[in-house]
Amino acid sequence: MVRRSQRWEPWARWPVLRQLGSPRDRLGLAETVRSPHSTGLRPRTESADRVVASVCPYCGVGCGQRVYVQGDRVIQIEGDPDSPISRGRLCPKGAATRSLVTSPRRLDRCLYRRPYGTEWETIPLDTAMDMIADRVIQTRRATWQDRDERGNRLNRTTGIGHLGGATLDNEENYLIKKLYVGLGIVQVENQARI
Repeated sequence: MVRRSQRWEPWARWPVLRQLGSPRDRLGLAETVRSPHSTGLRPRTESADRVVASVCPYCGVGCGQRVYVQGDRVIQIEGDPDSPISRGRLCPKGAATRSLVTSPRRLDRCLYRRPYGTEWETIPLDTAMDMIADRVIQTRRATWQDRDERGNRLNRTTGIGHLGGATLDNEENYLIKKLYVGLGIVQVENQARI
């Protein structure tokens, strides 16, 4: 014959039944909701050597972040409760920023595909920067406009445009605008305004 305690034992392991049967923890805030698995869990930030204050790079809001580092590896990123902007909260993109530096799919080198090429090749950063500078200079020379048809002074090029991303902050946008206006580029826009 099966005793009643043996028959009901599997049901007694359910957290909701433990919660209802406990006079001290009816709200399920303490021991009644623990399991062997949850008791063994540790915070992801526990093994961090240091915490670095940062700002989320995804948009112009600038939510504060705490970056937990172990050795030279980022192990967790969380909202900074001391930030007057976000007060410790992050949107889903901000909460996933750890993958920006830890993802195995992250590109950490310059790739170039030659005209009519079908494969990407790795090139040094200096070479890529020189290629970009050469193309800006060449396009600026080929499309420069001194004056319009009525003789009005223009000093501009319409052969180059810039569309910035929402991750750029005010200071970066200011510097970009100064650079491009100095080069005579007038088509400067930011994705955050579109």
